[in-house]
Amino acid sequence: MSIPSTSVDVPVRVRELARGAALTPVWLDGIGGLTFRTDDGRYIKWGPLDDEANMRDEAERMRWARTWISVPEVLEQGQDDAHEWLVTVAIDASSAVDPRWAAEPESAVRAVGVGLRALHDALPVAECPWEWSTHQRIADADGRPTAFVDLAALGVADRWADIAVASMSTMWNFGTGWEDTLIEAYGVDPDRDRDRLAYYRRLWNET
Repeated sequence: MSIPSTSVDVPVRVRELARGAALTPVWLDGIGGLTFRTDDGRYIKWGPLDDEANMRDEAERMRWARTWISVPEVLEQGQDDAHEWLVTVAIDASSAVDPRWAAEPESAVRAVGVGLRALHDALPVAECPWEWSTHQRIADADGRPTAFVDLAALGVADRWADIAVASMSTMWNFGTGWEDTLIEAYGVDPDRDRDRLAYYRRLWNET
């Protein structure tokens, strides 16, 4: 997963969806999917069909979550025999992995931790129509289920699943030593449940 070069080949479907707008590549994921920003305030996400975290489900969950949290407005979503795509309105924000944050990793990491906690606290678990289907429903450390953060797979699950993977992602983006910083910014003690952190990290790496 990385920021692609500006010389990346733009898929035909993305050019069609751009409708003449200029395109800047902003993300390349691990399965070859690409995300572009247009110069008219949109993001176009395109990639191979993915049964596990597909863009159809992502669009549905984003529309639901917008009642309670700030997520991009979905403009269109579709797919063909081999690929899928999602077009959203750009929001006034920058990614935590934007190059500008490389020199300020602590600020970025703490912001992600605070934002993750805000998302968990804002989404109404009782009204969430999905469960995290990959694994069984588990009560969180406070004795109640919570909402899973990955918007393509949003559903009721253990909040530590999010905390574990979000903190682990700091190693990919900023190097070692930031995992506990994110967890502390979230508002819990990293030593509260090391076993659960390890469990969800193993689970993520196995899927």
